[in-house]
Amino acid sequence: MTNLHRSLVLGCSAVALANCGADEIVSPGTGGNITINNPSAPAPSPTPTPTPTSSLVEAAAGCPTISDPTGLTDSGTISGPTGEYRVCTMPARFTASSTLPYVEGLLYRMDGRVDVGEDGGPTDTGADTDVQLTIEPGVIVYASGSSFLNVNRGNTIQANGTAERPIIFTSRDNVQGLNTDNSSGQWGGIVLSGRAPVTDCIAPGATPGTAACERQVEGAAQPALFGGAQPADSSGSMKFVQIRYSGFVLSGDNELQSLTTGGVGRNTVLENIMSFNSSDDGVEFFGGNVNTKRLIVVGAEDDSIDTDTGVKANMQFVIAIQRAGAGDTIIEADSTNGLEEQTPRQNTQISNATFIHNGGDQDQAIRIRGFADYAIVNSILVDRTGGTPCLRIDDTETLSRTSGADEAGPVRFESFVLDCAVDFRDSSGGVTATDIQNRFEAGSNNNANFTNTLTMSFLNGSNESGVPVFDPTALSSFFTVPDEIGAVYASNADWVNGWTCNSATVTFDSDVSACTSLPVYDS
Repeated sequence: MTNLHRSLVLGCSAVALANCGADEIVSPGTGGNITINNPSAPAPSPTPTPTPTSSLVEAAAGCPTISDPTGLTDSGTISGPTGEYRVCTMPARFTASSTLPYVEGLLYRMDGRVDVGEDGGPTDTGADTDVQLTIEPGVIVYASGSSFLNVNRGNTIQANGTAERPIIFTSRDNVQGLNTDNSSGQWGGIVLSGRAPVTDCIAPGATPGTAACERQVEGAAQPALFGGAQPADSSGSMKFVQIRYSGFVLSGDNELQSLTTGGVGRNTVLENIMSFNSSDDGVEFFGGNVNTKRLIVVGAEDDSIDTDTGVKANMQFVIAIQRAGAGDTIIEADSTNGLEEQTPRQNTQISNATFIHNGGDQDQAIRIRGFADYAIVNSILVDRTGGTPCLRIDDTETLSRTSGADEAGPVRFESFVLDCAVDFRDSSGGVTATDIQNRFEAGSNNNANFTNTLTMSFLNGSNESGVPVFDPTALSSFFTVPDEIGAVYASNADWVNGWTCNSATVTFDSDVSACTSLPVYDS
C-alpha cells in the first residue's frame, strides 16, 4: 500500500464533508532551518495538533538513463521545505521516444524551451519523427523564466498520472518554498501542437481549415507551428496533471497559458487537468477538436477558459474559480477581428460547470463573441464581486444566427443558473441586455434569479440539486448524462480528491498538499 505524507492539510474532502471533523495538519519534517510558506487561509476549527511525518526527502544518487541520445544532465541538487532533490535537466529536444521515470528524491528540469520531436508539418508525409515522451505518475517537472514544453506535430506525450500520484509541472520557486498563494507567471507552460483544422491562417491566401492553414504558438522565438486538416489527430494523453505558477511573457503581449492546445485532434485525451495561478489564461484552445473531462482552473489572472480560431470543443465537469481580486473573465470565446466567417466556426459545448467569478469588478464574467457557436448546459455561475455582469454576448450574429457555413445555431443555455447581482449587460454590435436575457430565457430550466447553496465553493447544496438536468448527449456523444447540474455533487464528489492541491482560494481535499508545497511520497 502506498502512503503519502503531505506538507499541509486544509479543510475537508468533498466526499467526506458530511462527516468532517478536526483536520490534521502534517509538518514536512524537522531538522535544519526550514521555512514553510503556508497559505493565508484561516486555520480550521478546532485547531488540530501537528503530527510529525517521516524525515525530509533525500536527493537521489544520480539521473536515470533514458533512450534519447542526449540524455539527462545531472545538474546537482536543489533544496526546499520538503527536502533535497537531485536535478536532472531535460535535453532541449527529445529526438527519440523516452520515459521519465519516477525516482524518489529526483526532479526533472526544463532549461528553456523543450521540444518533443521535430515538427512534422501539417500533413503526415511518412517522415514524422514519431517521438513519444512518457512521464510516469508522481514525476515532478520544474522550470523558470521562458521555459516551456512543446509537443510538435507528428509526436506525442503520454503524461498519465493517477489520483494517488499526479504529475506536477511547476516552478523553481515552488520547489524552493518561496511561493505564496498569489505567486504566478514563473515559467511558460505546456503546448500541444496538432494537425486538426484552424482558422486565422498566418499564410496570406491560405484556405482556413485546410493543410495550408497554419498558426504559430504565441510569442515563440523559433517557429512552433500547428494546424492541418486532420480532426481525428492525436497529440497523446494527459491525465491527473497539475500545472502550477505558469504564464511567462515570451514577447510583447504574448504569454503562454498553463495549457495551450493548437490544432489538437479529437483523439487527444485530456482528463483531470488542474491549472493553478497562471498569470495569463488557465487554458486556451486554438482551433482543433478538443475534448476534455474534469478540468479545474484556479487563480488564472486573465481568462479561465479561452477558446478561439475555429475550435470545436466539448468539456464536461469543469471548475473555474478566480482568486480574490485577480482575473478577467471566466470564459472568453473567440475574437472580433474581421475573420468571423472563416470555417471551421467555433462550436464550444460545456456541461456541468461550476464557475466562481471572484476577480473584482470586471466588464463581464462570460463573454461570447466573434460569431462563435456556444452552449452552456447543466451549469452554475456565481459572481462574488457584487458588480460584475454575468453574461455578455457581442453582435447579433453571435446571439441569434441560424444560417451560414458551418453554423450550429444560436448560443444555447439549458439548465444554467446565475447567482449575480447583474445578470446581463448591453454589448457591442447592437445587442442589449434584454436581448441576451431573452436568449437565456429561451432555454429550458434556466434561472437568472438563483440563490446558490454551494459549500466548499464547488459542492452542490439543496438548491443546485433541485434544478432539472438537461440531457447533454443531445449535443454530443462525448457527454454522459449527469445526476445533477454543476461540476461536483453527492454522487460525483470524489473526482476532485487525491490529485489536486489546496490554496487560500479553494480547498479540494484534506488529504492533499498546499499548492505552495510539493507532495512527498513514501518510496
